[in-house]
Amino acid sequence: MSEPGPDEQVVAWQRTPYRAPVLDAEGGVIGTTASLLGDEAADIFHGLAVKQAHGHAVVEVPAGQVAHITTGCVYTTVPPAEVSTLQPYREQHWYHLGWGGLFRKHPEWDGD
Repeated sequence: MSEPGPDEQVVAWQRTPYRAPVLDAEGGVIGTTASLLGDEAADIFHGLAVKQAHGHAVVEVPAGQVAHITTGCVYTTVPPAEVSTLQPYREQHWYHLGWGGLFRKHPEWDGD
């Protein structure tokens, strides 16, 4: 699994950088962060919506596959061979959970 470098600062999920590179388990780029999936009030992280680098579809990376979030990128445990099997992002899936925990933008992401 790819690990953060010594100059990278690990951050909480709420501090995930907008449009940061999202890496597979071997350090290949899956895409960029597009949205946080979670309940900020309850501090529950469900995952990320990621705009794929190839094909430009938006897919979901579950929290269980997010290994580290740094100020520069997101490291996952997704094997390169499984990147194409990530589930498509479905906005209605998150709105119907009853907790309303979808962040289209993080407060620090203003201006985009």
